[in-house]
Amino acid sequence: MTTTTTETTGRAARPNANDPRAALARLRAGFERDPNPSIEARRRHLDALERMVMRHKDAITRAITADFGGRSAHETLIAEIFLTVEGVRYAKANLAKWMAPERRKPGLAYQPAKVSVHYQPKGVVGIISPWNYPVQLALAPLTGALAAGNRALLKPSELTPETSALLSRIVADTFSDDLVSVVTGGVQLAVDFSHLSFDHLVFTGSTHVGRLVMKAAADNLVPVTLELGGKSPTILHDSYPLEKAAETIALGKWFNAGQTCIAPDYLLVPEGRVEPLIRALEAAIRKSYPTLRDNPDYTSIVNTRHRERLGALLADAGDKGARVIEVNPAGERFEGTNKLPPTLVTQVDDGMLLMQEEIFGPVLPIVPYARLEDALRYVAERPRPLALYYFDDDARRVERVIERSLSGGVAINACLLQCCVDDAPFGGIGPSGMGAYHGHEGFLTFSHAKTVFHQAKLNAAPLLAPPYGRAIEVLMKLLLRG
Repeated sequence: MTTTTTETTGRAARPNANDPRAALARLRAGFERDPNPSIEARRRHLDALERMVMRHKDAITRAITADFGGRSAHETLIAEIFLTVEGVRYAKANLAKWMAPERRKPGLAYQPAKVSVHYQPKGVVGIISPWNYPVQLALAPLTGALAAGNRALLKPSELTPETSALLSRIVADTFSDDLVSVVTGGVQLAVDFSHLSFDHLVFTGSTHVGRLVMKAAADNLVPVTLELGGKSPTILHDSYPLEKAAETIALGKWFNAGQTCIAPDYLLVPEGRVEPLIRALEAAIRKSYPTLRDNPDYTSIVNTRHRERLGALLADAGDKGARVIEVNPAGERFEGTNKLPPTLVTQVDDGMLLMQEEIFGPVLPIVPYARLEDALRYVAERPRPLALYYFDDDARRVERVIERSLSGGVAINACLLQCCVDDAPFGGIGPSGMGAYHGHEGFLTFSHAKTVFHQAKLNAAPLLAPPYGRAIEVLMKLLLRG
């Protein structure tokens, strides 16, 4: 096979394939040879990315299932394959519009000049992706980077080694090593990676590690996009049907066994409706997961360490007076697995670790509130979350909640879906993240917006040069009068 800008002869042609500095040097050299790819080249790159995902979707599913010790194949198809491919297709369909220079108005003082904004590739984008959605959260930012004409270096998570190894192989078989490369390794490689002089760096992961990545990037003044997490609240209004809310919340919370950065982290429920909601949630769980241990639809916790972390959170809450309700429809035992049953927790307080840390698992605390204002105050007093969910059919109250809350995104009467829309940005605020991508926002994030000023042959610029006289005074008086 002849090597092109979107294909390679394979991994044997890649010297020092797992050395991030050598990989960055090759990508930088590729960018210098072609610093502004044509729309045709960018479409070829995106076509290659789409074909890669579709061709290897079964292998991707097997690898993720192996890494998790049991991951729903349908959840992989939805969250890893479908969302990635839809994002690529959306970018291809809108690329011409995004790449077109934008005309801007120079203002009266600079007429008859022309001003435009040109969007150019930044260069080489570094992508550090997490384990919970190991393909989508690597390839979604790659989509934006390629659409904007960049090169990219990926560092997938060491906690999903089968998937990371597969990504490394299929990327090497799809793209030349001066266009897209993958390096794999553990924590030290991630540290080294975050210190490299990229033109933009994307990190998806915990707030704690995000701070470290930002500090490392600051040494080289590398701009960063941080997709973090936090404790995303769900507020249920007293008027909303309990069963309907419970089914939606159950889907959002227990998809991928709660290992989703935008999963509902805790519920704020009207006083007097806690027990009815518990019963409704239990019914929704039993309907979706009549069994758990060998049920291919119920995903495992990614590894023993994370399973033990969740167990420690529950033990701490129980020791401090919380009521822990394990929903185990078939009464199964889980020794020898990392599966954790859906668990509801009531009578919680801020002294419990469960209410201080992002849960990232199938555990859902329930907090009662007296008035909607109390619920909004509860959210406002805590770090700004990546997502907020509100269940209510009253348009005025919905608008009030949207206006009174600060979060990365909001979904009304739904969970998770706000991040699936290609025509809207996805990102956090404050401790839950910095910057955004997806769709047009992804293109803008990975592009440099360069202002271009075209001076007219006849212009007033000489009036701005000294020695100043009566003419400039008259001009300033006219302009300042508006």
